[in-house]
Amino acid sequence: MEKETARIEAFSDGVFSIAITLLILEIKIPAAGSGELSVQLLRQWPSYFAFVFSFAFIGIMWINHHRLFTHIKRSNNALLFLNLLLLLGVTAVPFPTAVLAQHLGQSDQRVAAILYHGTYFVIAVFFNLLWRYANRHLLGDDVDSAATDKISAKYAVGPVLYLACIALAWVNVPLSLLLNVALAVFFALPLHRALRVANK
Repeated sequence: MEKETARIEAFSDGVFSIAITLLILEIKIPAAGSGELSVQLLRQWPSYFAFVFSFAFIGIMWINHHRLFTHIKRSNNALLFLNLLLLLGVTAVPFPTAVLAQHLGQSDQRVAAILYHGTYFVIAVFFNLLWRYANRHLLGDDVDSAATDKISAKYAVGPVLYLACIALAWVNVPLSLLLNVALAVFFALPLHRALRVANK
């Protein structure tokens, strides 16, 4: 029997794969005759950085989405709309990535970093809304309440720490990006390891 959420997961996988692929379009091929090719390629380092950064983040979001749907057994209209909100955030990622790549190391890098972190803040809120609704209404009968409580605890820290990234960007952009990387590592970890880190 096909899982009730199979179409949601298939559609979501498609959106994640398109969003992650669009990131590479911001890395431009230097025009012939615009200068020494090696120099032109090196000058695009912010684009390489932003691409790898966001590729990893979208990949980690996809992993977490998959993890959530191993627990979510049913669907309804509310879940469909909440999942679409999450995918709205995912599809937006290439835009702040391009802005960050263009302005990293420039005078407007603070605004670019705030936009970048703000996008992940919104996505973290959408992740929480999706999970908390599903946790309350749509989990299977064999639900492990201890495990779901741990998932809720893990996701609850996301919006708060992304707000911290935004605040930190006002003071130090590289440090705010480093905190964002640490958050990505945290959410990439399996649940038991992530909670062990959070409780240290």
